[in-house]
Amino acid sequence: MGQYITEFSKYFTALFVSFYTYECFAVFRYQSEAERSGIYLRQSLFMFLVHLSCFLPIYVNTGKVEYIFFFVFQQIALYTTIVLYRLIYPGANRLVVNNMCFLMAVGFVILTRLSYDKAVRQFMIAAGSSAIALVVPKLVDRIKNWKAFTWFYAAAGIVSLGTVLILGAVTNGSKLSYSVFGVSFQPSEFVKIVFAFFVAAILCRSLSFWNVALSAVIAGVHVVLLVLSRDLGSALIYFVTYVVMVYVATGRRRYLAAGITGGCAAAYLSWRLFTHVQVRVQAWRDPWSVIDREGYQITQSLFAIGCGGLFGLGLCQGSPRSIPYVETDFIFSAIAEELGILFSLSLILIYISCFVMFMQIAISMKDDFYRLTAVGLGVTYIFQIFLTIGGGIKFIPLTGVTLPLISYGGSSVLSTILMFSVIQGLYLTGGKKNASKKRKKKDREEEPTEAEEAREP
Repeated sequence: MGQYITEFSKYFTALFVSFYTYECFAVFRYQSEAERSGIYLRQSLFMFLVHLSCFLPIYVNTGKVEYIFFFVFQQIALYTTIVLYRLIYPGANRLVVNNMCFLMAVGFVILTRLSYDKAVRQFMIAAGSSAIALVVPKLVDRIKNWKAFTWFYAAAGIVSLGTVLILGAVTNGSKLSYSVFGVSFQPSEFVKIVFAFFVAAILCRSLSFWNVALSAVIAGVHVVLLVLSRDLGSALIYFVTYVVMVYVATGRRRYLAAGITGGCAAAYLSWRLFTHVQVRVQAWRDPWSVIDREGYQITQSLFAIGCGGLFGLGLCQGSPRSIPYVETDFIFSAIAEELGILFSLSLILIYISCFVMFMQIAISMKDDFYRLTAVGLGVTYIFQIFLTIGGGIKFIPLTGVTLPLISYGGSSVLSTILMFSVIQGLYLTGGKKNASKKRKKKDREEEPTEAEEAREP
């Protein structure tokens, strides 16, 4: 009986996730949230069906009652998050909320399959982060002059990254985190948000060459600190985010060309200077020649993806634990193996729908600071996904960054949820400002002119 449930569940999961993915893009046919309400309702239904169809085979194959309670707690937490956003922020973008909850649900499922203890810790962090993040849109709306804190953002980012460089614990040759009162966290995950605020704020001051050059120097300090800490994945994310934001702000192609040229030169220098970069490049170029050493991770990842096929082997039917660091760097490969290529492609499209919505929100912003911040956060988010999935499928060398909201890691989950909440705050604040401007314009148009007043008896 258990084998039948496992087999049928993977087909139902693929069906439900396909419907959910379709609705992610059907949203863009309509302009207002009211017109999209039916789509959001169907999305929520498909999300909970995907969650259920994934947990059934896990319970059947383990037979542990605690998995049922864990599933129920997850359902309650996801439903509560959706309802609270709707009650507290009626004008919130519900695609962003639904996708955030869907991605967290996928993370809970695959982590439960890989490690129950890690899944419980991830769930507790995600639930607490979601509660904290409910306050963020209010803060974005209440604090009117975010761009005034330009140098605070710069100082906070540099000090945080510098502290990691000096005091951080070494993990796999890189300094990524440090502990405060026994709690370990990765500052670079949170500085990504502050960094986007800094770049947006300084570019709003002036687009003169000297101001752009000043912003480049400070952004360069962030990147160099990350490089010295050997957190090259994060350094690349910061660099790309900065280049795109400068190009969007100025519209000057020479800045984009300079950024691309500088990036290529920095990549070459990193390859020449850092041994672990050379190892990763070798593993990317020809992993089969070093399959028992440097190429072991990527070859195991490719084996897993290849074994999954269109619908996957079914949850608890594969061997994802054969991939080192599968819960963090290679979780996409575990998903492809047991949930299939169809599910994996749908997941990529769901990530892309989030990014498209972020860019649509950015375009709708009249305030330059809000617009650039939304662009920066959106680029940070999508480029991290590109690095994680691209490294796992051998499209690019492995960079060691997490898959947002799915990979195991408290700092990554908290920072991504905060990022989504900041986007919501920008959306709500920008929407209010746009509506206020439209009302003022309408009132001016409706006011009678002096000539009309003179004609009145």
